[in-house]
Amino acid sequence: MKSVRWAALLLVLTALAAGCKGFWDLPTSSGGTTTTTTNLSSGHFYILDSSTSQIVSYYINAGALTLVGTVAVPTGSIAITVAPNDDFLYVSTLQGIYLYTISNGVLTEGNSSQPITNDPAVAMQVDSTNSWLVETSGTGNLNAVPLVTTGSTIGQLNSARGDCPGQSVVSVVCSVPLTGSTVHQLAISPNNQYIFAACATNGTEAFGFNDASSGSPFGSAAYDTITPVTNGAGAALSLAVDPTNRVLYVGEADAVNSNGGLRVFTIGTNGALAEISGSPFASGGAGPHAILPIADGDDVYVANWTGNTTAGNIAGFSISDTNSTFSLTPFSKTVATGAEPNALAQDSDGNFVLAVNAGGSPDFDAYYFDTTTAGQLDTTITSSSYAGTALAANH
Repeated sequence: MKSVRWAALLLVLTALAAGCKGFWDLPTSSGGTTTTTTNLSSGHFYILDSSTSQIVSYYINAGALTLVGTVAVPTGSIAITVAPNDDFLYVSTLQGIYLYTISNGVLTEGNSSQPITNDPAVAMQVDSTNSWLVETSGTGNLNAVPLVTTGSTIGQLNSARGDCPGQSVVSVVCSVPLTGSTVHQLAISPNNQYIFAACATNGTEAFGFNDASSGSPFGSAAYDTITPVTNGAGAALSLAVDPTNRVLYVGEADAVNSNGGLRVFTIGTNGALAEISGSPFASGGAGPHAILPIADGDDVYVANWTGNTTAGNIAGFSISDTNSTFSLTPFSKTVATGAEPNALAQDSDGNFVLAVNAGGSPDFDAYYFDTTTAGQLDTTITSSSYAGTALAANH
């Protein structure tokens, strides 16, 4: 889900007004897309634009975008994530991971403007207790950075914790080996028991995780690996965990008739993974680069590439559970995106699905849920002001 642009976009949402001429444009209807206006609002969201080395803060207010402000970040920005308490934003750069505090959408650099760790993470997420920043820099290891949870240095590196026991390398950061060095995405299960990593042609790796551990929160190695259906075109590209810890979604290239596919696995006792009947499901494009389970767990959306310069799409599925037997049903229509959509998020108010497109045309799309057709997304806002390649919403 990365490109050489090293841009990342993160959505964390809470409100906006007029401002930025040209940012808000109504798109034309395309390929099953219903274009319409809305009076709905969202929370704050943040766009990391690596081309200008800044984070831009916005929110949606009654269907319009409002600029909150911008903050400069070190050059070589890579990825972005927000802690579940919505108080901190982390930005990964070639110099390391920097901390920013959040107050009503305004960002202020913390930790005395020094990185909390020197690792240039390509994928990262904070666990639900705000105790660990889990990340990987593509060096063949998955790392857990301990965070301070109380006091004046909350959100910063918890160096007082001592060296991570049982490691050959002396460091407060705990590590566990990956099969390969390429990681497209990682995800922590909402119950903090498991971590999953989409490792390209090495498949999807599953790790045990214990946020309350006084030692390493990881097990000694991956306890399970999902082998790709077809080991080509990037293989395991994306993943996400159901909000209620029921299933793991994995997006793979070439999984269904040389096109992208959504694979679905139940998460059983001790994290055992079992693929459901009918999986993989055709995702609607060549490469499923982002997966978004909606907060209530009833629906899941997949953003697909259809070519490097052509518009992509978002396909949706409803998921049903009958006596712990799961099934997916595709929605009748997809919705158009810009080129190379590779990140999705739902805003904190649950009103919008947000997408970022690495290939532009446009760079950003906002959709809301159709009021008459279940699961259908209606395009309402597009933007070509800031490029980005990653997206996440606040909690």
